[in-house]
Amino acid sequence: MKQLPVTEVRQWASEAAAEGEPLLLDVREPWEVQLAAIRIPEAGTLNLPMGQIPQRLAELDPAQPILCICHHGMRSAQVVAFLERAGFESVYNLAGGIDAWSTRVDPGVPRY
Repeated sequence: MKQLPVTEVRQWASEAAAEGEPLLLDVREPWEVQLAAIRIPEAGTLNLPMGQIPQRLAELDPAQPILCICHHGMRSAQVVAFLERAGFESVYNLAGGIDAWSTRVDPGVPRY
């Protein structure tokens, strides 16, 4: 499983843009996304809660670079493993989740 440190997300998004628009796939519940979210101009965002991934897999492009995000990195790691088994190749887990993003990259994103 490919892990991406929070300090490398912006560089990843810039480099991944050469393959097409990278996607920040937030697998948290909608209420969590309302509390705290990552926005990067070079990347699209989609909130698809972890429990809905199997039923909504067709909404994702296996060729698109995808960074999976959750609160601390555990749910997103499970989603990355699932997507890899489904044939997705350019999929990454955000190490430490949005909590690490809040503490190491953007303190303006609330912690919860």
